[in-house]
Amino acid sequence: MTTNDWAQTLGAGALLGIAGGAIALLLFLIMYLRVHAFLALVLVSLLTAFAAGIPAGAVVPTLTTGFGTTLGSVALLVGLGAILGRLVEVTGGAQSLTDALIRRFGEQRAPLALGVSSLVFGFPIFFDAGLVVMLPIVFAVARRLGGGVLRYGLPAAGAFSVMHVFVPPHPGPVAATELLGADVGLVIAFGLLIAIPTWYLTSYLYGLWIGKRLVLPVPTILSGGPQAEDHDNPPSPATVVALLLLPLVMIFTNTGLDAARAAGWVDGEASWYGVARALGSTPVALLATVLVASYVLGVRRGQGKASVEKLVDSALAPVCAVILITGAGGMFGAVLRAGGIGQALSDGLSDLGLPVLVAGFVVAAALRVAQGSATVALTTAAGLVQPVVQAGGFGAVELAAIVLALAAGSVIASHVNDSGFWLVGNLMGMDVRTTLKTWTVMETTISLVGFGLSAVLFALG
Repeated sequence: MTTNDWAQTLGAGALLGIAGGAIALLLFLIMYLRVHAFLALVLVSLLTAFAAGIPAGAVVPTLTTGFGTTLGSVALLVGLGAILGRLVEVTGGAQSLTDALIRRFGEQRAPLALGVSSLVFGFPIFFDAGLVVMLPIVFAVARRLGGGVLRYGLPAAGAFSVMHVFVPPHPGPVAATELLGADVGLVIAFGLLIAIPTWYLTSYLYGLWIGKRLVLPVPTILSGGPQAEDHDNPPSPATVVALLLLPLVMIFTNTGLDAARAAGWVDGEASWYGVARALGSTPVALLATVLVASYVLGVRRGQGKASVEKLVDSALAPVCAVILITGAGGMFGAVLRAGGIGQALSDGLSDLGLPVLVAGFVVAAALRVAQGSATVALTTAAGLVQPVVQAGGFGAVELAAIVLALAAGSVIASHVNDSGFWLVGNLMGMDVRTTLKTWTVMETTISLVGFGLSAVLFALG
């Protein structure tokens, strides 16, 4: 049995009470009873499914589908990213690139350099993939300069976040643009115009500020162990940059082909097109990069095949917990969606009579808080306000502003039902309390600043 054969009969108040109780129980188990996050998420997901009235025969399929769907997008990326990070770190490549960044930008501007690099990487690469590729470099810089991981990690993570939520070709803004009939070129242009100052205020400056107050040790999780000793003959910074750019180029080619198909420039049914898109997908791009790095940084530089195999093996064990916890976070979000909790909340908010810009932001924010996924929140909110927008006779700039306001709402208050919350927290070595005080706060300020700038754009449009 699936939830497609079942209709929710509980009212919005009861559903919201269940959601609030589930989140409170989860925090109590993890923060006070010290239950492992993976076990707590699975247990609370199971209890929430029954409490929401999901048929018994559909409970386990709902849990496993949510878990598996999240793992399908995260496990390959984190695993391959960890291997790449270990290869770059243990061969001295991370240290080489770190030295080059410090020489070029200076120690004081190292967080700025890492953030700007992440903005560039974040244009075509999805949030989680970009994060696991960039974090080994972030950690190397943090180890070299000191000051804790947050000073360097939050500007980089925030950069990937703002690009993922505001700028096509990422799936949320693309879907919202299509649903609301906005011009994708304008959404890209204004998305960048909003994303960059939003990042500077909420991620870079905030990262520097909170990094002084919470000095956390630099994790070794993406390095597969302690920091490797310095090498006499490390790879050149240009070699490391080229390796990091390889998945960027492949994924960007994938995106370009999809845009060309949508514009009618290429035949989307052609066999070569499908092969090219597959080769440019994120997991394949990272796999190709790992294979190239294994040769360029390993075999070509005198590392034996057995040594390279040992490096790969040492990279995978530490990230298993991250992958499982992230998958369980996706499971919890899937239960909230299947139980109709997010839909009940959005239905209650959609009839408040607010201006469309404000209503869209509020609905997207409520959906984000209720079920966790920014992409689902943005896409669903766009569908809910679509009739009002189509009847409103808005201009091109106003339509772009509405899309970006919805995008801002969809990123607010990342917490325990968001798989990204667990990914960032675990990769940066933070417990739940610290992740709430740092990552959740940063995502909320990204939302509020982004909405403010969208409102200004709407007024000027």
